[in-house]
Amino acid sequence: MARNWRFSPYDEAEVRRLCRELQVSPLMSQVLLARGLCVAAEADRFLNATLRDLCDPELLPGVSEAADRIVAALRAGRRITIYGDYDVDGMTATSLLWHCLKLEHAQVDYYIPQRLEEGYGLNCDAIRQLHEEDPRRLVVTVDCGIASVKEAALARELGLELIITDHHNFGATLPEAACIVHPALRESHESRVTSDESAECGVGSAEFSGDSAFRTPHSELRIPNSSLVTRNSSLPCGAGVAFKLAWAICKRLGDGKNASPRMREFLKSAVGLAAIGTVADVVPLRDENRVIVRYGLAALATNAGQGLKALLRVARIEEDRVLQAEDVAFGIAPRLNAAGRLGQARLAVELLTTDKPDRALALAQYLEELNRNRQTVERKIFKQAKELVAAQERWANDPALVLAHPEWHAGVIGIVANRVAEHFEKPAVLIALDAQKRLGQGSGRSFGGFDLHAALCACAEHLASFGGHRAAAGLRIAGDGVDHFREAFCAYATQFHRPAQDAGDLRIDAEVRLADVTAPAVKELDRLGPFGHENPRPVFVSTGVELAEPPRTMGEGDRHLQIRVRQNGSAPVRAIAFGKGEWAEELQQAGPRIAISFAANINAFRGFERVELQLKDWQPG
Repeated sequence: MARNWRFSPYDEAEVRRLCRELQVSPLMSQVLLARGLCVAAEADRFLNATLRDLCDPELLPGVSEAADRIVAALRAGRRITIYGDYDVDGMTATSLLWHCLKLEHAQVDYYIPQRLEEGYGLNCDAIRQLHEEDPRRLVVTVDCGIASVKEAALARELGLELIITDHHNFGATLPEAACIVHPALRESHESRVTSDESAECGVGSAEFSGDSAFRTPHSELRIPNSSLVTRNSSLPCGAGVAFKLAWAICKRLGDGKNASPRMREFLKSAVGLAAIGTVADVVPLRDENRVIVRYGLAALATNAGQGLKALLRVARIEEDRVLQAEDVAFGIAPRLNAAGRLGQARLAVELLTTDKPDRALALAQYLEELNRNRQTVERKIFKQAKELVAAQERWANDPALVLAHPEWHAGVIGIVANRVAEHFEKPAVLIALDAQKRLGQGSGRSFGGFDLHAALCACAEHLASFGGHRAAAGLRIAGDGVDHFREAFCAYATQFHRPAQDAGDLRIDAEVRLADVTAPAVKELDRLGPFGHENPRPVFVSTGVELAEPPRTMGEGDRHLQIRVRQNGSAPVRAIAFGKGEWAEELQQAGPRIAISFAANINAFRGFERVELQLKDWQPG
């Protein structure tokens, strides 16, 4: 489907002014203006955000009581069990909190549910098992539990102390845990936060302290007065919540206000795990989330544990360099995720916590094998999903898709649901049917701003259970209820989903000459990063571009496209379009010149750097 290129307004006088005030290039100035950073002070604060801009952990609702309870359990010699989710966010959150407590010689272990047998979140069998093994233990969830009302009630009945830390959407009834840590529980928290608490810095180092004006409550994690940031909340992921909890614990293990030097160093390295979870969970890379990823990626280059070093090696990512968010999104996260999706999440947590190089390498190599298997299964499911839509003509016109198949792997359908949503440009729910259990396990992904969690709430009568947030969710459903759910889900989408007219537009930051896209220019633009959800790489347009050689496809199944382009006799530049192999034939017949839209990055290999373009779209002429 052809996309509309929407260019940002260009004001030459404003570009020159911002260039002068910030001492940046015209290209950087134009991109800053295109993204709403018109005031030099705001733009400077965005470009130079530091760890001092992180909110004090005490502002996270519930964190003070949770930290008090955990430290009390640690000092009493009680077992502390971290109950994590099986995705990358849950794995990194589990590992982060485990490292924190292990450094203080706590009696700590972790429990990761089996994705296919136990499903998402707390379950009653696990609660009973944990209680039978040690009724005095403290259970702390990470990245799950906010919807586990029945399970929390069982823990209370058994006398098992339960702390829930989560970031997912919650319903009308909260679980009756001993304590809940959740960034959206703001109203009940604000009355307990004093001005003194807001002004305190917890870690006591320059990296974790600063002007308290930056430290806003976590349900609105934004840099004040920044016109780049919308009024929508940029909530942290589960690993971000775990990082704040670990920070609060470190304060208490220090002098009450400051962490000890040893724990301060731990926090500086732990931000790396938080960064992996933040990128993998696709939360908005704005405000605190952006700061965590920015400094977390740097920490991974210098403080990666044995497991991450081994994972970087098998992913062929060069060590001893600052990673990009794309390295996490396409290198680290898929390999960790493969373990969770194929029922081996506990091994991924072991990889992130082991200090044994040989064991780390063996685990990393096993995850690499799992990832290859996951890719094979994913390709098959995506092909079958497209065939299902092709076989049902009316589904193509529905505002959303609900697809089900008995051969699908429940652990992989979430990835494919995202591809289906992007391919058909509509929200999609994929369901893996289990004929023996007469049950379906589903995973959904949003498109065009559709509130997926709200839709599932509206269709709850057709579901056995569900959970998640706006953009992604999981569900369980009776096998014979899929058709009724599809009808209700599409009816809701018809009534309430009104995609913006420009939802499919490609936003262009600036029109440029290819000769202007130099390595120094790209490196300067990298200051806008790290790039990801709601903070994408700048997108440019160049017109009058020629193909320097015939286009060619690459990758398994010829899925990807590679071209070399030049403009007005400039040196050829390599451009890649992932998942767009079908463009090769079209480009070959397009004529002598085309216009291209692209993002630019530096491809660094064996010490040699070159500019490479990520082709977003193209037009004839």
